Amino acid sequence: MESFDYVIVGAGSAGSVLANRLSEDPNVTVCVLEAGPRDWHPFIHIPAGFMYTLVDPKVNWLYKSEPSEWTGGRAIAAPRGKTLGGSSSINGHIYNRGQRLDFDGWAQRGNRGWGYSDVLPYFRRSERRMAGDADATFRGSEGNLPITDLEWRDPLCEAFIEGAVEQGIPRNPDYNGTKQAGVSYVQRIIKNGRRVSAARGYLHPAMSRPNLTVLTHAHATSIVLKGKRAVGVRYRKGGRNGTPVEVRAAREVILSGGTVNSPQLLQLSGIGPGPLLKSLGIEVKHELAGVGENLRDHYAPRFVARVKNAMSINERSRGLRLAGEVFKYVTMRKGLLTLNPTLIYVFWKSDESIENYDLQLTFTPASYKEGVQSTLDDFPGMTIASWQQRPDSIGYVRARSADPFEHPVIQPNYLGAESDRRVLMAGMKLARRLLGSRALSKYYDREEFPGAEKQSDADLMQAARERGTTTFHLMGTCRMASDNDPTAVVDDQLRVRGLEGLRVVDASIMPTMPSANLNASVLMIAEKAADMIRGKPAPEATVLKD
Repeated sequence: MESFDYVIVGAGSAGSVLANRLSEDPNVTVCVLEAGPRDWHPFIHIPAGFMYTLVDPKVNWLYKSEPSEWTGGRAIAAPRGKTLGGSSSINGHIYNRGQRLDFDGWAQRGNRGWGYSDVLPYFRRSERRMAGDADATFRGSEGNLPITDLEWRDPLCEAFIEGAVEQGIPRNPDYNGTKQAGVSYVQRIIKNGRRVSAARGYLHPAMSRPNLTVLTHAHATSIVLKGKRAVGVRYRKGGRNGTPVEVRAAREVILSGGTVNSPQLLQLSGIGPGPLLKSLGIEVKHELAGVGENLRDHYAPRFVARVKNAMSINERSRGLRLAGEVFKYVTMRKGLLTLNPTLIYVFWKSDESIENYDLQLTFTPASYKEGVQSTLDDFPGMTIASWQQRPDSIGYVRARSADPFEHPVIQPNYLGAESDRRVLMAGMKLARRLLGSRALSKYYDREEFPGAEKQSDADLMQAARERGTTTFHLMGTCRMASDNDPTAVVDDQLRVRGLEGLRVVDASIMPTMPSANLNASVLMIAEKAADMIRGKPAPEATVLKD
C-alpha cells in the first residue's frame, strides 16, 4: 500500500492542473489515478480527430443520458474523456470563459472569493493568449495553454458573419475580453495545428518530477474513510478483472473525475443521498443529499441547409481532396485537419430587456448525418445550432448499482423548464434569420432540416425533440453552496461538507451554468483550488470599471 500526500482521482483538465501545481512543491508527493490509457491516440492531437474520439471507447467513457419527454424518448450520447487530459483530449478545442455576471452570481450565492474580479486572475494564469492586441486586464500571456484565433477563412463563414451584422449583431474581436456579445471566429486551444490538452499543457511537463506519480488504467472504486476523514482511494489496476489496490493520502483526496464520475464515486463510497444508497445496498457513511443533484447541460437543436456556389467541408473531406488535405497537414500543419467542429460563435439575447446575453449560436460550413458529429452528410451543407446559455432545467447523476464499472443514470431533464423552451424558441428563430440573411443568400440553397415547410412554434419544438442534442457541457452535480442550501456538496474552499481531507475540483462544483463552454472555467477552478490546497494567498482581485 503506497502513501502520498495528495491523491487526485482523474487526470482530466482539473486533475492535470492540480498535478502540476501541487507537485511544484518538492516537499510533497502527489499521485494521480486515471482510469483510461496514456494520451497516445493520434486522433487526440489532430484537431479534426474529434470526429473519431467522440465515438472511440479507447479514450471515451461513451456515456448516454436517459430518454426524456423533450428528447422524444431518445437517449442522448454524453461523451466524456477517458485518457490523460480527460475531456480536454476529445472536446471541440474551444476556449470560452462566459460573462462577468456568471461568476458574480456565484459569489452572490454565498461563495466567497468566486466573483468575477476574484477569478479573473486565475483565468489569466492558465492562458497564453497568442494575440498581439490582447487586453492585459482580461487576458494572460504566460500561462500553460496557448489560446489562438482560428486562421481559416472561408466564403461561407465570411458571409455568415456579414449576415449577423445585418441582423444588428456586431463583430466582437474578443468574446473573452470586456464583453461577450457579438459574432466572431472562435478562439481555440490549438497551436501549430495540434491540440494542446490540459495533459499536454500541464501534466506532461510535470511528469518528470520525482514527487509526481501518474497511474493509468487505474479505475477508482471507492474512497477510503476513517470515521469522517478520507484517508485513501481503492482502485482496480487494469479494469474490472484487474488487481484491487489501495493508495493512501496523508493530506487529502481530491476528486477530479468530472460531473459524472465524481458524484458516482462519492455515492459508491457511501457519501450521498441516504435513500438512494440504501436502495442500492450501499452502506450510508455520510449522508449528503445534494450529491449527484443539480445536473445541467446545454441542449441544442441544429438547423441544416444545403449549400450552393461554394465548397463546404463535406466535399473537402472525400476522395482526392481529402488526400490533399492530409498531405497539407503532414507537411505544413495547415488545412482542413486543423479545424474544430465550430468555426463561428454568436452571443446574443432572446429578449431586448435581458442584461446578460442568454443565447449562444454556432456555425460551421459542414453538416452531419442525423446531427451526429461523427459522420458528414453526402451533400454540401452548413449547420447552425442555438441554445439557452444558462439553462434552468435540472437533472441528476445517480449510481445505477453498487458496481463501480456500471455506468450511472444520467438524466439532464433537457428543456424540462418552460423558460428553457421559451429562450430556445427565440434562438431557433434567430438561427433561421441568420441562415436567411442577404449576405448568405448567394450560398443558401434550401433548408434540409427541419425544412422550410416547418414554420410554427410547434414544428420547431418538434424539431428540437427530433434532433436536439448535447453540447457536452455537463456540470453542477457536486454543487458549491452555502450551508443553508440543501443541494450543497462542497463549501467555497471545495471541501466536501462534513468530511475532512476530501475535496472536489472539477465542473461538478459549479453552482450555476456559465454562459459558455466549460473547459476554460474548469481550468480556472483548478488553478484557484491549487492555491487553496497549498495555503497560498489568492492574487489580488482585478479592479474593473463598471
